[in-house]
This record gives sequence, C-alpha cells and structure tokens, in this order.
Amino acid sequence: MGLKDIRLVILDVDGVLTDGTLSLSDEGVETKHFNVRDWTGIAFLERVGIRTAVVSGRASKAVEMRARETGITEIHLGAKDKLPVVREMMERLGLGPEEVAYLGDDVLDIRAAQAVGFSAATADAHEELKAHCEFVTKKSGGKGAVRELAELILKAQGKWDVIMKRYLGTKRAGRKTE
Repeated sequence: MGLKDIRLVILDVDGVLTDGTLSLSDEGVETKHFNVRDWTGIAFLERVGIRTAVVSGRASKAVEMRARETGITEIHLGAKDKLPVVREMMERLGLGPEEVAYLGDDVLDIRAAQAVGFSAATADAHEELKAHCEFVTKKSGGKGAVRELAELILKAQGKWDVIMKRYLGTKRAGRKTE
C-alpha cells in the first residue's frame, strides 16, 4: 500500500459519505444524512496538510455546504464521468497518481479509482469496484468508511500522533473503572 505519499484524498459522496439513501420531501427538497465521524476524519486530514476533495455524479447543496464547512475546496458535483475530473484535478494541483487516494462505492467509480495510486472501496461497495481496488474498508458508506481510510493514511504517515496530541490529556485522578 502506497499510503506514505498520499497528499490528496478524493471521495465519492452517495454511498461513501452517505449510506446511499436519498430522501426527498413532498416539495422535492433532497436531504442527506452524514456521519459526523467521517467529516471529522476529513478535518483531521486537512489539519495535517492532506487535501481532500469530493467528486459526485449528483449536484447537492447539502454536500456543497457541508464540504465548505469542513474546509474542502475541491468540490466537484454533477460529474457524470468522474475520470476527467480526477485527472484535471491531479494535473492542476501538480500531483502524480502515487500521491492520490480515491474512495468509492459503485461501478461508476472504477475508472477514477484506477487513475490514482491508492484505490479503496467501502465495505458495502459493488463487488466489481472491490475487485479493482487495493483496499476495502471494514465500515460501510456513511457509517465510518471515510474515517477508517483517513486514520489508515494518518497512521501510515506517522501523523496520527499529531492529531491525538490535541485530544489526549493526563489521566484524571481518582477515576475508577468498574
């Protein structure tokens, strides 16, 4: 696994950052349900200088809003063919394939996943995608798969301790465990 050189993590949205469920109100307003731990994983990557991007076949204001809140600047929505978007992004950012990871969940992600140095699929991804990826998460889409990949990369690069320093404190005196 070539995780030590990763400088950009590209994420599909539906089925990766969500469980793939689309909810529509009677007025036609689409809502998405995100796992906050996945977005925390994105924030961790961004915090140590590993960029993140979202590439989705669907346009969604909810995705755009949440991505911007988390600090993602590479937001590509409504991309029916993800491969040209991934290639253009790598070229514009001056990154080689070995510096890019991609996480997807369906056959529409195969070509984009093949264009990068480290390809991953969610646990509940389509079998065809899994067969073309180097890594399959233990977690399903929308249920921690992004966080799992983020931690894998951070640990491989020795940056997990940098993240954890912020959260680890001294043991509380007198605390009992039962």
